[in-house]
Amino acid sequence: MINVVKHSGTTVEILPTEHSMMLEDGTKLVYRAWIPQEPSGKAMILFHRGHEHSGRLEDVVRVLQLPDIAIFAWDARGHGRSDGQRGYAPSFGCLAKDADEFVRHISETHGQRLEDMVVLGHSVGAVSVAAWVHDYAPPIRGMVLVTPALRVKLYVPFARAWLRLIQSVVSRRPMFVSSYVKGHLLTHDVEQAHRYNADPLISRAIAVNVLLGLHDTATRLMTDAAAIQTPALVLAGGADWVVDLSAERRFFDRLGSRMKRMRVFDGMYHDILHEKDRGAVLNEIKDFVLSAFTGEEVPRSRGAAEHTTDEYERLRAPLVRFSPRGLRFAAERVLLRTVGRLSEGIRLGCQAGFDSGRSLDYVYENRPRGAPLLGRMIDRAYLNSIGWAGIRQRKMNIERLLSDAIERVSETGAPVRILDVASGQGRYVIDTLALFASGNVTALLRDYEDANVEACRALAARRGLKGISFERADAFAEASYVSLEVRPNIVVVSGLFELFPDNAPVRRCLGGLAGVIEEDGYLIYTGQPWHPQIEMIARVLTNRNGEPWVMRRRTQLELDELVREAGFEKIRTRVDMHGIFTVSIAKRRADGHRIAA
Repeated sequence: MINVVKHSGTTVEILPTEHSMMLEDGTKLVYRAWIPQEPSGKAMILFHRGHEHSGRLEDVVRVLQLPDIAIFAWDARGHGRSDGQRGYAPSFGCLAKDADEFVRHISETHGQRLEDMVVLGHSVGAVSVAAWVHDYAPPIRGMVLVTPALRVKLYVPFARAWLRLIQSVVSRRPMFVSSYVKGHLLTHDVEQAHRYNADPLISRAIAVNVLLGLHDTATRLMTDAAAIQTPALVLAGGADWVVDLSAERRFFDRLGSRMKRMRVFDGMYHDILHEKDRGAVLNEIKDFVLSAFTGEEVPRSRGAAEHTTDEYERLRAPLVRFSPRGLRFAAERVLLRTVGRLSEGIRLGCQAGFDSGRSLDYVYENRPRGAPLLGRMIDRAYLNSIGWAGIRQRKMNIERLLSDAIERVSETGAPVRILDVASGQGRYVIDTLALFASGNVTALLRDYEDANVEACRALAARRGLKGISFERADAFAEASYVSLEVRPNIVVVSGLFELFPDNAPVRRCLGGLAGVIEEDGYLIYTGQPWHPQIEMIARVLTNRNGEPWVMRRRTQLELDELVREAGFEKIRTRVDMHGIFTVSIAKRRADGHRIAA
């Protein structure tokens, strides 16, 4: 659909058209588009404030006057004319996933490259944007965060604690709270305040799980803002009744972006896009957007992220023996190795390593075992920990992307040849292959430990699967790939890179894979850009070598760059609801070009 263009003197107004898309879970999203008649390849994506919808941004687009930039704005799920229960989402992480799906839809449907996009988010939408940039590492030009809702002022004492308690009691059904915010608390502009109060598409309710998820995601982003290297503009209101200005400053100060700017507009309330004297706000946005499209594309990350390396070194260093933290972790170690051994999972972790293939397979099974009653209760708590829940979600995401890759290769008519370079006990590959048992699919599962190879073989035999072979091999030895008799067109690297802090072995593995995978073949790889329990793990748990399990997190940006250096281009990423584990799929570049490290 072509937009109508209205001319008024030197002003050019592009009228919006309405479109829709379907999310993976079947939710229909409605969005508006302002598409110039002469495409320039540049695009801007807008994410509205909580409770609102894309129609509230029409006047913003009109005043910005960016006639050569295609602009798109969604109605988030549960908002405006999009589907979904008003104010509800399954989790806050779901909103970041929706943003990823929406942007990929714009890219594929409207021919807009991510490398030529700027995104803008307002309030809750700004936190969704920041989470998307942090977790998915899209190669966009820049982001504008307008009054990001990193700390919502609830005014009721202990409100979040009470909401968490109530939510835990009635967790099986959505709970909602109504917003206290009226138009006069958002803007000094009387007309704009009236429009807000009278808008029938604005929903006053927000689901409790979304509100609490917003708080938890914002905490994570403020803690790990150094991972974000995308050029950023942060705009805040100096008299904001809705969000805490100090949280916005803290986030900005920790941002890893080399090109960043923050401006606080004195006396303005939360909705600075509709405030009196908003011209200054919109000029800031316009200047940033125009400058983002001048010059070359945003430079990508090079080498290890300094803040995760510093964190790794801190975790390796012993704590002061009788410090409060030292005593706390010492007590946890004692409990783990005494009472904890009543749990079958903890006992196995102490014996084989909490990062071992055997421990991982136990977590995948998710069946509490141990001494009667107390042991099983401890084991259930162990298996339900946030990290292990994320691991099981990672398995599901691997299986989804592996199934997707199998279907992509099958559509070409070629036989599917899978290589897993460090399969552990192989459950995620074997479970996926069980769905394609009648197809032309073969797989080679490799692992460094003989016990894991034998466990893979036994599991495949129990499932009655054919066409799977097994062998011992070192994933980090490039020469091991030369011995392959058949070139794979799908390669899986799961849970391997996270175990090693240095990038040198990762590059050797990727280099070996790039040399043997078929042209246009697919690489599925996992990452761990964040973990809320990383210090507990380092101070309390042991790895497969019996040493403290100290991990260096790789940001998704760093991991994607290592993959890109090897000659692959990422297609998409999946993330668990807490932003801990990622699974990505990339395609081997047809030219086979590798970028010098």
